[in-house]
Amino acid sequence: MRSGTSRFRLSAFGGSGMLAVCGLLLVAATGCGRTSPASFRLNMVEATKQRLTSAQEQQVATILLAMFGTPDEPVCIPEAGLDEAKLRLAAGPVRSDIAGRKNGLYREHCGHCHGVTGDGLGPTAAFLNPYPRDYRPGVFKFKSTERADKPTHDDLVRILHNGIVGTSMPSFALLSDLEIDALAEYVKYLSIRGETEIELMRAFFELDEEDVGKLPETREFLVGEMLTSVAEKWQAAADAVIAVPEMPGDIDLVASIAKGKELFYGDKANCVKCHGVTGLGDGQANDYDDWNKVIVQWSQEVAGDQDAAWVARASHVLAGDALRPRTIPPRNLRQGLYRGGRRPLDLYYRIHAGINGAPMPAAAGTVAPEDIWHIVNYIRSLPYDLDGELGADRPMIAKGD
Repeated sequence: MRSGTSRFRLSAFGGSGMLAVCGLLLVAATGCGRTSPASFRLNMVEATKQRLTSAQEQQVATILLAMFGTPDEPVCIPEAGLDEAKLRLAAGPVRSDIAGRKNGLYREHCGHCHGVTGDGLGPTAAFLNPYPRDYRPGVFKFKSTERADKPTHDDLVRILHNGIVGTSMPSFALLSDLEIDALAEYVKYLSIRGETEIELMRAFFELDEEDVGKLPETREFLVGEMLTSVAEKWQAAADAVIAVPEMPGDIDLVASIAKGKELFYGDKANCVKCHGVTGLGDGQANDYDDWNKVIVQWSQEVAGDQDAAWVARASHVLAGDALRPRTIPPRNLRQGLYRGGRRPLDLYYRIHAGINGAPMPAAAGTVAPEDIWHIVNYIRSLPYDLDGELGADRPMIAKGD
């Protein structure tokens, strides 16, 4: 795509020509008795929420095809800030190149849970608890940046390398650094594509009357406004890493744990509200994370709507394109299992910024940065608090004569 063109061209044939050419390629590629190439699913939950027409859905699909390509042939527009070589290593069906290097890494290792589209709707997703992450909203929980900011590339690499304890997300430490790096880049690609899709669908409400329900197909609008607004947030992630004060080397650990306990139960941090008086994660049990909350709230909206035709369509989408909502219990801190990592630094990040997409709030602004270390030390002591409130914590010790 040449930056000098004033019109964002979907193809040399225009939008309808693009669809026709894609159709011919599809027929040629599948042949007789062969599996059809993989394709990205449209975000039907968002499309139905926005009450888009079939023509509007088709326009969004055509634009996304031109801007991001297909699961087998990803497109890398420079403004997206992505590495095309890494994308091609991760994309496509599982295969080896002429040098014996594995390709199709995402579909081999990630697609069965996260889905080809990255929508968290892979064939095994419904059987897992918690559900696999839906990348499309661009929201990530475990990272080193402030709550509302994107994860850094290193954050994604760390999750892929370590996995997420207490979930079905495994460690991919057996993969090479190059392969993990390519998978992290592909996750960013799916997320930027998904966020752009959502922005395009919501943009129909901001159209002038003269546009008659159709998005402008100019490069200025599609790339300059829609894509760039999403991509710039990813590119700024490295500058949003949380500034963590050093834990004093001569800290009195007993005193620090006592101070952390005071903050844990106090009004400033108020960790006890969710994690419970004994840290078992039983303070509350009825909240949802953002991914499930969207479906809960939309289901309520559908149930109260008077448009029978729209309700029927929305109910069909809910049944086929959304998993049944589940509540998210707070972490049981007595187990010593922390999904974002067990390093003191990881716990500091979680407490400082909270967990984006989850009910876990940020302590930043209410607890002094240096005092967060006291909460970290108290939390780390809980699995070993043998003289605490829980008799079950006490190991069986043989009595002497």
